Amino acid sequence: MTAAVRTPDTSSDAFEIREIPGVLGAEVIGLDLSQPLPESDFLRIRRTLAERQVVVVRGQGDLTPEQHIAFSRRFGPLEIHIQHHFHLAGHPEILVVSNVIENGKPIGLADAGRYWHSDLSYMALPSLGSLLHAREIPEGAGDTLFASLAAAYEALPEETQRRLQTLTAEHGYAARNRAQQAVTGQLRPGLTAEQEAKVPPVIHPVVRVHPETGRPSLFISEGFTSRIVELPEEESRALLAELFAHSIQDRFIYRHRWRPDDLVIWDNRQGIHLATGVPPDVRRTLYRTTVQGDKPQGIATA
Repeated sequence: MTAAVRTPDTSSDAFEIREIPGVLGAEVIGLDLSQPLPESDFLRIRRTLAERQVVVVRGQGDLTPEQHIAFSRRFGPLEIHIQHHFHLAGHPEILVVSNVIENGKPIGLADAGRYWHSDLSYMALPSLGSLLHAREIPEGAGDTLFASLAAAYEALPEETQRRLQTLTAEHGYAARNRAQQAVTGQLRPGLTAEQEAKVPPVIHPVVRVHPETGRPSLFISEGFTSRIVELPEEESRALLAELFAHSIQDRFIYRHRWRPDDLVIWDNRQGIHLATGVPPDVRRTLYRTTVQGDKPQGIATA
């Protein structure tokens, strides 16, 4: 049984928000995002996202790409993904995530997210959040896993927490893209020199403070975090491996089993996620928007 989120608000009761059991996740029932949404109701959803990290809005079959983009913009400016090959035609704000092949070419990024990561952590202003809309979903396949880095940080010994608060880490995209391209070939095009120049490695605190809740969390991932700046290479590698393993324990994870027309919103500032994938002969297509966030602040600077 799920419990309603008990956050006081003055918005309408036209839809219900239920907590998903565990350390993260909430489900929205009875909301149609193709219709105008009052600001008080939007703020209710935004507050739930900050508190529960993942918000699942069911039954969004009538949501058009234009409405998806407009709703996403209420959270902030939208990013245009560097993989321009897979923008939705006429809507560069939407990245197509799909394993469908048409005329011998993939229509979307087929191998997106097959590793734990926080979207665009390799940017100077990493993503606030992402909104993924299910357009064509196979039954019983293609789950997405979400892990709470806030809960993972809180579970660390205090001595470890204090140590991590003084450290920074490098995040990068180009090396990960090359590694995936070597495996999947044409499913993931390589970056041009111009594209790589747009995503140079960046440095962020290992522990960041959420700008809306003040809650600290880890800010690392096996996908994009390459090293801890202040440590020798071997020590950096060992500590990152330890933190990665700690962060993806079952107690920190929500497994989303997709239903047709789901819109899933997640907070990239305090969590990581992983796509489990589907067999190549099973069609799966989703549309993703990504909201630009702010510069990560460590505990000492927040």
